[in-house]
Amino acid sequence: MNRPKLREYAKPKHIKDYPVGPCYTAGHLVTENASWRTEKPIVESNKCIGCFYCYLCCPEGVIYKKDKLVDIDYAFCKGCGICARVCPKKAIKMIREGEDHEK
Repeated sequence: MNRPKLREYAKPKHIKDYPVGPCYTAGHLVTENASWRTEKPIVESNKCIGCFYCYLCCPEGVIYKKDKLVDIDYAFCKGCGICARVCPKKAIKMIREGEDHEK
């Protein structure tokens, strides 16, 4: 059985000369998620201290600053709950999609 020949790999002199790996530029979801999400985060503004850990950890980038607190773009939120888990004051809670959060 013939095996492929190994080639020597010369170390590039500059970082820009390294070969590109199997990666893709990061981005955010561009289609709305509201129709298939099972849970959604609700921010209790009286508990929010504006630390923005939720903003930093949101994989979809749907958390925004609004009047020194956070606001969520529900059209693109996938309901993963990471924001609720990282909130140090537990100001974000996850509720079932379609439930009234005023209860």
